[in-house]
Amino acid sequence: MEEEYFLSLLEYKNIKRGGLLLEAGRISKVLSFVTKGCLRTFSTQENGIEHILTFAPENWWCSDTLSFNTNAAANYSIDALEDTEMLQITRDKIEVLYEKVPKFERFFRILFQNGFIMQQQRISSELELTAHQKYLKFEQLYPGLEKRIAQNYIASYLGITPVFLSMLRKRK
Repeated sequence: MEEEYFLSLLEYKNIKRGGLLLEAGRISKVLSFVTKGCLRTFSTQENGIEHILTFAPENWWCSDTLSFNTNAAANYSIDALEDTEMLQITRDKIEVLYEKVPKFERFFRILFQNGFIMQQQRISSELELTAHQKYLKFEQLYPGLEKRIAQNYIASYLGITPVFLSMLRKRK
């Protein structure tokens, strides 16, 4: 019954490859669970250079967490790297869910905590690991994703050039 209620609050959405789910500066109104495809969360500098914060392949949740939880303007954009299908829930519906089924409040608290921990680990990796070690960690975190998305996205995520990424992959 609780699971059915939760599922009744979710809305199905699909987005074509290249489609924009969230634009930086707008408010993130939904939390998305990817069932098929892959999203990326990224920022864009004034000169047009993009920096990828994270990927969201199947079974990952995705949002600009700060914007979603505080109703502030998003710092990041989110788009689809593949045709993507997802289930979405709004902040208002999550609040109702917390009241009606309190165990979901714990579920989402743990989800957000794990996301925070993942971001801290990513920052530490940026500061402490070599490019080769970062790539190995990427493969561990996102198994098989390197076969599905363009090399330039992986290079952006790792903070290296696509040419250097190509050299790393040959070394492996």
